[in-house]
Amino acid sequence: MEQNQPQQRHAAAQEFQESLHQLQNILHQEPAQKEAVQELDTNEAELDEDLIPTDLADFESAVADIEQYLADRTKT
Repeated sequence: MEQNQPQQRHAAAQEFQESLHQLQNILHQEPAQKEAVQELDTNEAELDEDLIPTDLADFESAVADIEQYLADRTKT
């Protein structure tokens, strides 16, 4: 396993360098491109909000069902 460690470190270093390169590209984007990226981020946030249970009673009911399932599972 120790033989793979230098290879793993090299691969991790390459991935890190690629991430830095991508970050550098983002930082040097034109303002219109930055707005497009921000719009995508906003759309993702809106999607996340859509996934949040809006009815607290339904959420509490789901939690109770899970707790009951786990209780029943540990009894047997």
